[in-house]
Amino acid sequence: MSDHGADAAARKLPLRYSDDIQGDILAGFRKDHETVLMLRFPDDPEPVRKWLRRLIPQISTTRQVAAFNAEYSTARHTLAGTDPAGLSATWMNVSLTYPGLKFLMGTEPLPDQEPDGVQAFVQGAFARAEINGDQGDSAPEEWLFGRADQPVHAVLTIASDDQAKLEVRASELRVAAARAGLTVTFEQVGATLPGERRGHEHFGFKDGISQPGVRDFDRPDPRDPIHVDGKPGTRILPAGEFVLGHPKLTGDAPQLPEWTRNGSFQVVRRLAQDVPAWWAQAGAARRQLDKEGVELPPGTGTEWLAARAVGRWRSGASVAHNPNAEPPTKPGAPDDNLISYVEDGEGHTTPHFAHIRKTNPRDGIGGDFAPADVRRIIRRGIPYGQPFDPAAGQGHGPDADRGLVFIAYMSDLAFQFEFLQQAWINNRDFLQAETGTDPVIGVDSDVTLKLDTLPSGRKLHFAQFVRTEGTVYAFAPSLSTLRELAG
Repeated sequence: MSDHGADAAARKLPLRYSDDIQGDILAGFRKDHETVLMLRFPDDPEPVRKWLRRLIPQISTTRQVAAFNAEYSTARHTLAGTDPAGLSATWMNVSLTYPGLKFLMGTEPLPDQEPDGVQAFVQGAFARAEINGDQGDSAPEEWLFGRADQPVHAVLTIASDDQAKLEVRASELRVAAARAGLTVTFEQVGATLPGERRGHEHFGFKDGISQPGVRDFDRPDPRDPIHVDGKPGTRILPAGEFVLGHPKLTGDAPQLPEWTRNGSFQVVRRLAQDVPAWWAQAGAARRQLDKEGVELPPGTGTEWLAARAVGRWRSGASVAHNPNAEPPTKPGAPDDNLISYVEDGEGHTTPHFAHIRKTNPRDGIGGDFAPADVRRIIRRGIPYGQPFDPAAGQGHGPDADRGLVFIAYMSDLAFQFEFLQQAWINNRDFLQAETGTDPVIGVDSDVTLKLDTLPSGRKLHFAQFVRTEGTVYAFAPSLSTLRELAG
């Protein structure tokens, strides 16, 4: 591309060329291997500032990550969907918790703590656990990280296409942190699942389909500019929904200090998944319907009910468009994401309790996308642990550690993430009375299954088989803010 062409592209999509916003927020690392390091600072801030000064040149920017992702996508398209050999990169980003920011600033970083999102950040995830439904087996006292007695000051996210390169970079970062007196309080390794499971989470469903697009970063479809080019149904939202200091849908973002500009609030969670137990209860619920004589589509079994719980079949095809059977996979076809719930107001096709409807109701609230758009978050999760497959040997059995490293970015922790958890995912009265909680990630509850042939509905019980094992609220500052903190 000529200099003139590059300048024109930068004017059209300026955020794509940002050297100030960290790379995982808008561009996304999109790697097969990832390590998250939780760090605690020593008592003396000077070695920490020196550590941060040496760390900053290694931090990946939006410009770097977006350029690589575009090159990778082009090469993969040329190779008919095959990963391009030799084209790899290793990225790193850093975020700071409220105690970490306060430590480096030497003063109160957010003197006006009135906005709910600011209060959530200051108080931290441990104090807000009840809001997020973290109780019982998910109680914060049992967490592996993020407990009140185990402070976290910084979070490093390292990702790579190559596992060996990731291990080398993570080792270098651990050594540099130790030399500065920092302590690694927890380390989480994640990787995409192998073979045909790639891109899927441990329950077996394709993940990451419904991400928001970002104005001034994602290229709009020239024929349908509210959606991302080549991604039907991926709505483009203002950058201020995810990155501070930019316009929002409502235009009423709280006034935060200038140092927050081009930064993003981050949630990091470890979500353990009991795969055989979840599928066993889906099978039990399906058999219950048979015993009660509920008329269901012929030839359907547990997969049909599991797809209702998620809102998608394993391939990612939506039940909204494929209510009774999973369609054949079409290589190269865009994700099935152009979904409307207006004609399914009672939830007869995509139940109100379905995971994808609970986390993104789309136009299902008053026929308008706006109530859902303002609650969107950018998710950057990756599985950890081996797939459940007892025949594969050690590490693949029912008791092995497996789940999801959940990472998300947003401009307001309370208005976005905590609202999703409390008002939608774990709300039994979501959209209508006695809908039930999210049967995939929500707390125990009965859900109400309605069908055209079953308008009054049937109660099905879903216990919680996704357990929270740690949560941290952090802030991923801009590169310019990090330089000030290191100075």
